[in-house]
Parts: sequence; C-alpha cells; structure tokens
Amino acid sequence: MEPKKLFLLDALALVFRAYYALIRNPRITSTGKNTNAQFGFTNTLVELINNQKPSHMAVCFDTAAPTERHTDFADYKANRQEAPEDLILALPDIKKIISGFNIPVVELDGFEADDVIGTLSKQAAAAGYEVYMVTPDKDYGQLVSEKVKIYKPGYQGGDVEIMGPEEVCAKWNIKEVSQVIDVLGLMGDAVDNIPGIPGVGEKTAAKLLAEYETLENVIANADKIKGALGEKVRNGKDLAIMSKKLATIITDVPVSFHEEDFKLKEWNKEGLTEIFGALEFKTLGKRLLGDDFNAGPATAPTGVQTDLFGNAVDTPKTVKLDKKKDTPAIEEEIAEPTVNTAAKNITNTPHTYTAVTTQAAITALVKELSAQKEICFDTETTGLDANEAELVGMSFSYKTGEGYYVPCPANKQECLALLQQFKPLFENKTITWIGHNIKYDLLILKWYDLELAGTLFDTMLAHYVVDPDGKRSMDVLSEQFLGYEPVHIDALIGKKGKTQGTMRDVPLEKITDYAAEDADITYQLKQVLFPKLKERDVEKVFYEVENPLVKVLTAMEFEGIRIDEGFLNEYSKALETDASIAEKNVYEKAGVKFNLASPKQLGEVLFEKLQLDPKAKKTKTGQYATGEDVLLKLANNNPIVADILAFRELTKLKSTYVDALPQLINSKTGRVHTTYGQAVAVTGRLASNNPNLQNIPVRTDRGKEIRKAFIPRDKNHILISADYSQIELRIVAAISGDVNMCEAFKNHKDIHTATAAKVYGIDEKEVT
Repeated sequence: MEPKKLFLLDALALVFRAYYALIRNPRITSTGKNTNAQFGFTNTLVELINNQKPSHMAVCFDTAAPTERHTDFADYKANRQEAPEDLILALPDIKKIISGFNIPVVELDGFEADDVIGTLSKQAAAAGYEVYMVTPDKDYGQLVSEKVKIYKPGYQGGDVEIMGPEEVCAKWNIKEVSQVIDVLGLMGDAVDNIPGIPGVGEKTAAKLLAEYETLENVIANADKIKGALGEKVRNGKDLAIMSKKLATIITDVPVSFHEEDFKLKEWNKEGLTEIFGALEFKTLGKRLLGDDFNAGPATAPTGVQTDLFGNAVDTPKTVKLDKKKDTPAIEEEIAEPTVNTAAKNITNTPHTYTAVTTQAAITALVKELSAQKEICFDTETTGLDANEAELVGMSFSYKTGEGYYVPCPANKQECLALLQQFKPLFENKTITWIGHNIKYDLLILKWYDLELAGTLFDTMLAHYVVDPDGKRSMDVLSEQFLGYEPVHIDALIGKKGKTQGTMRDVPLEKITDYAAEDADITYQLKQVLFPKLKERDVEKVFYEVENPLVKVLTAMEFEGIRIDEGFLNEYSKALETDASIAEKNVYEKAGVKFNLASPKQLGEVLFEKLQLDPKAKKTKTGQYATGEDVLLKLANNNPIVADILAFRELTKLKSTYVDALPQLINSKTGRVHTTYGQAVAVTGRLASNNPNLQNIPVRTDRGKEIRKAFIPRDKNHILISADYSQIELRIVAAISGDVNMCEAFKNHKDIHTATAAKVYGIDEKEVT
C-alpha cells in the first residue's frame, strides 16, 4: 500500500530563503528579470518530490489581508524589512510553477499560512497521514506530534533537518511541545515583532517553565520570583499574555483536507514548458521536461557582476565549493535539482587505483609519469582556501580506469622532501597537465615552491568555451558525458558544517579511491571535451586566451594585495560617528524617535506625520514604499531625506566593506587574496570573489575613501593603475571599418572629442 505522506509547504518562508540564497549573485534573464526566488523555490519543490516521495502535497500562502493578530497588536511584524520588488514580482510566476506541477495552493484572507498549515496538518494526521510541515520557521514546533513533523530544507549545502517532539523539546529545552508558545510568550519573537517580557530571553523562559510549566502559572507565581526577574514578570505580564496569543498558531481555520485534491498527479508539462521558457530555466527545463525543451532567447543573457561582497552588479553565477573536491568551482549558489541518470560508479566499474607509499613505488611512478605526453593531476588538501590550505596528497592518471594516489606527510619539511622527488616531473615542459579547475592545484603547489612548467588543459574551461551557460562541476560533467557517478566528498568527511572533518581524517584506502578516481574521471573528460573544441570552433579562444590565462591568474591570486587595516579601523569609527549624527538629525527633524531601519515606521513618519507626499505609493503589503528611488524624488521636499540616505549609505559602507575586509586578511601573508573565476560570466568577463576586488564603491566620496585601504606591501613596491582606452569603441571601429572612427584611433585622438568636433563643425580644441 502506498505510504500516506503529506507535505505542506510554507510558501513565503521558502520563497524568501530562495531569493536571499542567491542575493549576492542573482540569476538574471536576458530581459533583466531576477529569477532567484522562482529558481530556488522550484529547486526545493523538485527535491522534495524526487527525494521524499510524498503521496500528497499542498503549498500554503499568506495573503495581504490583515489578520486578528494585526488587530490585537498594531505593530505585529512591523519591524520586517520591505520585501524586494523582485521577490514580490516573483510570486505570480511561482504560483504558475506550482500549478504546472498540479499541486494545490491553499490561502485564506484573515489567516496566515501558519494557521492554514496547522489546521490541515491536524486534519491529515487524524486521517492517518504522516505530515511534514516544510518551513524554516521555528514557531511550528508547537504543532509537532508523532504524526506531524517539521521538515526544514537544507540551506546553501547544509543538511535537511526533520524535527519531531523529541527534537523540538531538546531545541527549546522544554518538556512538552505545547510549551513552545509559552516560551515565545515570555521571550517574544523579534522576527514577528512579538514583544514578550522585556529582559527575558530563551534560557530564562525555559528555566521559568521548568519550574512553573505554563506562562499563566509563571504570572500567577510572579510574587514568588525573586529579584529583578520577578519585577520583570510582574511588569510585563500583560505583554506576555498578548505575546502568547500572537504566537499561537490557529488550528481551526475554515479549510479542509481533501485527499484526492492534495494527491500528487502527473505534471502539466505544457504549463511548465511555458513558465520555464519565460524564466529561461534552460538546464532545469531539459532535465525535467526532456531534451526537446528550449527556453528563452537564442543568445545567452549577459552575466551579472557583483560588488565587493556580492550586491548585484553583473554575473548570474558564483564561486561555490565543488562537491567532488575541496576546490572552488563555478556553480549556481543553489544547485539545480538533478535526476541521477548515471548507471556507473566505483562499485560496478573496473578500475585500478593504487596508493603509492614506499620509496621504490614513488621512484617507479615518477619514472613512468615522466614518459607520458599528458597526465591528469589533482591535489587533496585540508581546506577550501588554496592560500591557507595544506597539501594532503596528490593523484595522477594517464590511462582510463587507472589512477595513483601519493599521500603527503603532515610535517611540512617531510612533505617538501617528498615533493622534491616530483620536481623534475613538474618542470618537464613537454608534458600537458590536465585538471579540473587546475588553478587551485597550481596555487597549492606554489606554496610549496613548485609549479607545472608544461602546458595546461583545464576541463572546466574546456566545457566553459563549449557551453558557456552550462553547469560544470566535475560530478555533473561526469554524469553528463561519462554516465558515471563519482564518489561524493560527503561520504569521506561528512556533510558541511561544524562536524565536517578534513581530508587528513580519511583512511588511506578510501582517500586513494576518491582521489585516484578524481584524476581518472578528469582524464576521461579531457578525451570527451577535446574533439568538441574543434566541433564548436572554439580552439583558438581555449588555447590562446583561456588556458594561458590560468597561470597569470594563479600568480595574481598568490600575490594578493595588502590592506591598511589601521586605516579601515579608523574609517569604521568615523563612519559610525557620521551615521550616529545622521540618525540623530533624522529624529530631530522628524520630531519623534523611531526605528530608522523599519520601512513601515519610516513610511509612517515621512508620509503620515510629515506629509511629504500626499500621493505616496504603498507596496502590496500595505506599507509605504521607502526605497532609494522614492527618497531621491523627495530630497527637495525636506532635508530629512538627505540624512536618511546618508545614514543608509554610511551603515552599508561600514558593515559591507570597511568592517568586512580585515576579516579576509591571509594569516600567512598579511594580504587579501581574491579568487578570480574564468568560467563565470557567459560574456567571458572575469569574476572576483571573496572579496570581489573588481567593484569597490566609487560613486560617492565616502565610497571612494575605501580604495585608500589598498596599499603596496612595502617600500620596494608600488601600485600601478592600467586600463584599456575606450576598448569597446575600438572594437566597433575595427568591425565596422568606419573611416572617421578608425582615423581618430590611428591618430591617437580621444574619440569623444573627435566625434563632437565633427558633429558641431568646430575645431577639436574648442570642444569642452
């Protein structure tokens, strides 16, 4: 009999997570539409269907209509930031996606999604269903039972968390799940602006409930509670009672669980094709709907680069950890849901992977490798940052199905002695070295004073020039081109998180299979991708542009740049002082003190108290729009606007740049080392990550000051600024052959001056 499993999705909570997971590197369509939320939500939906095998499902939404909670407490959820316009505009698309999967949407004016899910979960549990409430919201703990559990999806590579009564009680340090609302009543909830008792936190709330069991009993015994805590309870009892009511999820909403309506059905492929096409979900569409699926325009959209720490400026993809090895690879921040079609793996595929541990074996391996024309090379390390990590081992392959792993001692001197035996091999200029994201391996070797002197063949870059818009982690390419599923790193060192180990913790037998397979598969990928370079007519760009650039970028990343930490510390204090002054000025001009970070409160002050714009627009949530574009239009109406904008700029500069940069200083060099991504933007443009050194603020004087923090490493070095002169226009001149443009460039003239002179019929010296 089919298991009765119902998954109820808290739509907006999941949409917000999906949107912000990609906020640093947004997915932008060719028309400029941000599809973070749509993509991430679809990813979650498909993973649930594929991995959890639910029999029934529904997606529950909040509506814009006020609820009883808003009536009881006007400031309920008032401190929430205004939802970005991109996210709001995504909701109709998301409902179309849900409809395409033939999943019902449940929403009801006057009630939140929490209430709808609470009601449906109890009805379904009573009907014998195992119910999972899919949400990151901790408040759902009050609904949990043996039949009803919280399913918290993994976030940015993290584990899925399933919470039943035992897990909820352990998390809150309570005896019964019913006490969740008592805890929230006592401590409040900052996310929903539920006040609680001022000065009572989670630990204190749990301690009080351990003694008195319920919030009502705590209040009834307030006179017995000694000291300042007793005073807080007595003074805050009314707030506590109201807070408990606000936090209580309603379970008798007028909605009904109909088994047949909620049962998963065959997808509406026509509907999915239409919405996926509009959102340009190319790879995702092909995986879910078949190879015939075609999305979006014929040409790929321009990439979206980000600023120093990821605010969107221009590149849709980001540097992320490759699941196959501890190296940066180019991936979407949230992996697209995949259907594993690989039939082959290490357990059913013939292979010979050898651990090379004795002196005789090392000597023989070096001799054998020296006779080869091309070798696949890979490193295993202790971490993700090539400028901080230590070498754990090296793997080699030069024949399909074969690989060798050489473990490296943890002792630095012993490791250097071992590596010296490979130095003649590495310095052999006749060898072509194959690797996947080989820049990482080159950087590791550089810290041991070694380099690969021969030519390179990077399979990641080969795939990039063949398919600039595709996914290119080694795992994905292996499954796509070889039908082979490699060993996952999670199987060796555990899932990402605090408990994850390092490659040094892995037994020799396991790390040998993993590392040698890595080299073997990459070697095989080279054989597959090599002919595609010719087929796609991209040999020239691969061999003359992308491949040679790898060693240049390696050297740049290795050198890094010095940061004047003292200057940044002082500038941080100056920004904090200026921000405080701006904030104080706002309160003085407003005639009232309020939460300047709250769009709701700011809107009320500007448009109700100060009446700056009688036609002020409101967002779909009913709050006044207070974005920068709105404020700039009001700048002449009242000087308060300039102070608000100044406060926003100052606090952002301080937190995003000035305070963050010193945290990225390398412990060995005292410098900041960015990572340059070649295979990111489909335009071929480089990306800079962690930190992004390509987009330091320059539009304001305060932003420009940050550039002063980048200084020469010592008195023997200087910084040189170099840039192409009007490169795009030179390309236009070359392609078009325009006589006047070509003449201007050949004579080393400024093209804008020359053009203005011709347009206005004046001498170039007269052009201002």
